[in-house]
Amino acid sequence: MSRRRIPNGTVSEIGAHRIDTLMDLSAQAAKDGRDDRSRRYVEIARSVGMKARVKMPKDRKYCKNCHVALVPGISCRVRLSNHKVCITCDKCGEVRRYPYIKEQKS
Repeated sequence: MSRRRIPNGTVSEIGAHRIDTLMDLSAQAAKDGRDDRSRRYVEIARSVGMKARVKMPKDRKYCKNCHVALVPGISCRVRLSNHKVCITCDKCGEVRRYPYIKEQKS
């Protein structure tokens, strides 16, 4: 007997839904101070994304170094300087800088 094949579109939908759920759990764990759980949820979400070939959502931020969900004021610090948004992880000290030129033009 052969195994039934699941269509790629269905796999992508399931993967995106699971990533979204895991990122919600990760943010909640970071708010509760459970960094170990937050880190594990992000790692699982990344592995689901790689298996299902789904990109991680842009609106959900996590530290690329220590994989903790970045929640402003709780697990990260957000500053504006030199036309950049600087996000500093409180756990490992990793700094990410994003330009905000589009917002300044309007």
